Amino acid sequence: MPEVITTAHGSGGSDTKKLIDGIFAPAFANETLLAMEDSAVVPGSRRIAVTTDSFVVTPLEFNGGDIGRLCICGTVNDLLMRGAVPKYITCGFILEEGLDISLLKRCVESLADTAKEAGVHIVAGDTKVVGGNGGMYINTSGVGLFEGETVPDISAANAEAGDVIIVSGTMGDHHAAIMAHRLNIDTDIKSDNAPLTEMTGKLMDSGIPIHTMRDITRGGLGTVLKELAESSGKAFYIEEEKIPVTDAVRDFAKLMGIDPAYMGNEGKLALILPGEYADKALELIRSSAYGSAAAVIGEVKAEEKRAGKLIMRTRIGGERNMDILKGEGLPRIC
Repeated sequence: MPEVITTAHGSGGSDTKKLIDGIFAPAFANETLLAMEDSAVVPGSRRIAVTTDSFVVTPLEFNGGDIGRLCICGTVNDLLMRGAVPKYITCGFILEEGLDISLLKRCVESLADTAKEAGVHIVAGDTKVVGGNGGMYINTSGVGLFEGETVPDISAANAEAGDVIIVSGTMGDHHAAIMAHRLNIDTDIKSDNAPLTEMTGKLMDSGIPIHTMRDITRGGLGTVLKELAESSGKAFYIEEEKIPVTDAVRDFAKLMGIDPAYMGNEGKLALILPGEYADKALELIRSSAYGSAAAVIGEVKAEEKRAGKLIMRTRIGGERNMDILKGEGLPRIC
């Protein structure tokens, strides 16, 4: 029989220690964490970026990733979107009774590997055990530092007329991978969950005046761009035929009756900047890990009557007024 999580693992006693010493500490080992103090003391900055997130995805492992990789990517990418350099992450694990410990170990090792790829340290954590059916949830908090004397002025409200809208890759991969797994559909579609550290680092170092960056997660591209249009008070126009979508995801979306523009991702960003810098930005993104399919998909205009609107120019020459995702969508994709 596989070894599984029991309530004793959450008691704070010897079984808890076994879990920490056998799984978490070896995977996340660094000087700060191994001190095992009640709080971590780390080098800081005059101003920091802070984010928090919770990950409840089912299944825990999926084609192209798992909850461990996902929680690092989601947390790191949120910090990167403000121009911060991710440095520290805390991880709180809520484990259900019956969770296979070998599965836990795989997800923890994946989490640790992704943290190394992203250049962040796990500096604190917590574990609780609750009743249930072998599930696992992870809560994270992330801290990013600003390397220069000033904080970059990157904001949802900063889009200006004449800006272009760039996406860093294909839409809907993560959403399709999770949905296919749940429906037992045999497909090669893999989640795009990835830390965007190299990509955003190149953009920040280039001196390009970035107005807005946003990672494209739940709600998909349509929801993200509609929110940015509203925040900036500008009219956003995007071209349906220019939005990158793999053939596999497009076919899957047609089969399921869903729109790729509202399918979630976990390793893609939307970038808004002055049009004259579009070619340079594309070159940098495409030369980075996870950015080979980057594309310019639209533009920003100052139109009083369409302020806050997101308009898709369709393949057949029409215009579609797009709004944020309505209803539940696909729950628990992250």
